[in-house]
Amino acid sequence: MKTPRTTDFQERALLVGLGLKRAPHLPGHSSSETARESLEELAELARSAGAIVTGSVLQMREAIDPASVVGHGKLDEIRAEAEARQAPLIIFDRELTPVQQRNLERGVDRRVIDRTQLILDIFARHARSREGQLQVELAQLNYLLPRLAGAGPELSRLGGGIGTRGPGEQKLETDRRRIRQRVQRIGGAIETLRRQRALRRNARQSVPLGTVALVGYTNAGKSTLFNALSRSEVLVSPKMFATLDPTVRAVRLPSNRRVLFSDTVGFIRDLPKGLLAAFRATLEEVEQAALILHVTDVSNAHHAEHDAEVEKVLAQLGVSDRPRLHVFNKIDRLDPETREAMSASNGNVYVSGLEGTGLDQLLRRVDETMAVDPVQRLRFSIPLADGRKLALVHGLGRVLHSELRDSTMVIDAEVPESLIRRLRLAASDET
Repeated sequence: MKTPRTTDFQERALLVGLGLKRAPHLPGHSSSETARESLEELAELARSAGAIVTGSVLQMREAIDPASVVGHGKLDEIRAEAEARQAPLIIFDRELTPVQQRNLERGVDRRVIDRTQLILDIFARHARSREGQLQVELAQLNYLLPRLAGAGPELSRLGGGIGTRGPGEQKLETDRRRIRQRVQRIGGAIETLRRQRALRRNARQSVPLGTVALVGYTNAGKSTLFNALSRSEVLVSPKMFATLDPTVRAVRLPSNRRVLFSDTVGFIRDLPKGLLAAFRATLEEVEQAALILHVTDVSNAHHAEHDAEVEKVLAQLGVSDRPRLHVFNKIDRLDPETREAMSASNGNVYVSGLEGTGLDQLLRRVDETMAVDPVQRLRFSIPLADGRKLALVHGLGRVLHSELRDSTMVIDAEVPESLIRRLRLAASDET
């Protein structure tokens, strides 16, 4: 098999996973299986960051070695494996302390980064909006601060992940005071953007439009589903964390009322705390949502574990009790028998954002579940001469039956409460 060619932004990387034999794990999963699954996910992350994964090493231990994580014997094995595979970069599937990172780099004589730095690197690559870029830089600098104690080659190797993006050499050579000043300035800028976002949200809420937030594990197909529902063109990519900046679009439900759908950043196991804090402003769309759509990639063999990780993040955001629909996406990847058995088994929603399957049912379920601006069924008697009211009922409600009686139109319709208030207000103004 031919060895893939590297580009200027690709590095050959060896992955190192560590599992604890007595660590908690999902029912039906052994600790070693959980560690292997996490290592497979690390490989996806590394490829999303532009690395070429040359191999992996997995160690199961009773406890973490406080100095080098894996112990000196395993360190020699990792160094030999990296030399054999010509991998100048080693990525650990856990967050390393500054001391551990320096000890590992001395032991393997190669650049070492951890899972957190890898995720930060991907975020730096994908952030497009000003707010997203500021949030990523804030998380990067907070990650960097405790690692400034080192000096010499170890410090210079903290360049910024796979492609040497991020704070870079110049910032790494500055002292703590200047970095803290930068952190303070970025925090102020993010707070200003947060207030502006809150003003826009309040302006939206002056009209009773509820928000539906799509959440889920990274690469669950949220953006594809969002595009299918809202007829938008949000970036869709098989790479992890392709969506960082929230996008909000209006969608008309079967009742004819409009709601706002929000596409959000994907979650992942062991999401760095600094990232969750930095992206708090972005995740406010989830905190303010009237309804949460939990999107699951049903074709992924580990989707139950992914769902558990999403539940953890929702709990951290304080929205575990928010009205929610569980949407199982990518049913186009299942065989027909499995798809049919799933669809008939419970009250969840099964869709394919790619093929558009099940979207009508999903919108009906959203319509039924949304508590904002609830729909009522009423009978209206509107004079034919009052074209404005007739247009409002037809435009903002769902007409079930209409009948002409003399010069009056009698209409049975499902309409949102906000329209009822507008019609009553217009009637009072006329009298």
